[in-house]
Amino acid sequence: MSARQWLRKCSLIISTNQGDALDLSNLRIKFNVKRSDTQTPNIADIRVYNLERATAERIQKQFSRIILQAGYEQNFGVIFEGNIKQIIRGRESATDTFIDITAGDGDLAYNFAVVNKTISAGANQSQQINAAIDSMRTVGQVTVGNIGDLPTTQLPRGKVMFGMSRDYLRNCSDTSGKTWSIQNNKVEFVPLTSYLPGEAVVLTSKTGMIGTPNQTNEGVDVRCLLNPLLRIGGRVQLDNESVARLKIDLSKPLSPANIPAPITEDGVYYILTIEHQGDTRGQEWVSSLTCLNINVTSNPINSVSVGY
Repeated sequence: MSARQWLRKCSLIISTNQGDALDLSNLRIKFNVKRSDTQTPNIADIRVYNLERATAERIQKQFSRIILQAGYEQNFGVIFEGNIKQIIRGRESATDTFIDITAGDGDLAYNFAVVNKTISAGANQSQQINAAIDSMRTVGQVTVGNIGDLPTTQLPRGKVMFGMSRDYLRNCSDTSGKTWSIQNNKVEFVPLTSYLPGEAVVLTSKTGMIGTPNQTNEGVDVRCLLNPLLRIGGRVQLDNESVARLKIDLSKPLSPANIPAPITEDGVYYILTIEHQGDTRGQEWVSSLTCLNINVTSNPINSVSVGY
């Protein structure tokens, strides 16, 4: 990654279902965005300061969608897109008021989309996925993201699809050896033993990494300057020599916490979770990652038997 991490940039756009939009980018904004490859919707908690009372009331009554972009002048992009779940108005001090926005990524589609369609004999898995996503598009404006290659097996007879759209996506992902999630209002499938297409994001002290990565029993934890290029299911490249190894605790024999997550041979890891935290008028502007070895057959290294 050659883009300079210099001069912070943030954009917050909220809109109604009818398309009316409001740009809040020039106000003070604090945010916490949590993303993962689990099927449940990603979430964002956003606080916007010192709006006019009439504007805050209008937002609370009329607005339903949100797009948050953040990063730097040369590395700027969407870190959250979804539907607003709740808006609360409040006062932080004698001089500062705020609105708190809680939003979910594809939350409406995940919770309420129902597929009701009959597909003919000979239909393949791709057609079943498209039918489920079409129903999500109607309810929550969710569209198709990366799906990748799918089994070409065809149905021997017609099939009635009726039920929660998410259940059909779950069944299709299970039978095709993939995991699925909604990322920025797009349904994405990622193979269990692979990753999304695209280049790995290189993280070093020169490209924004903060401190040193830490090996845990759940993965490798990394912190860096806020980076919108990081994607769930994508890759990040680290210098394995800089990864602080997990220290076992001999006071807890047979504990899973004493089994370190595998370290890769080439330093390339799968991004499992991302948390973006920022404050346009404060110090915080970071991304925190949990990463996994892409090769699921790898054995943990430095593991020690303490079952005495």
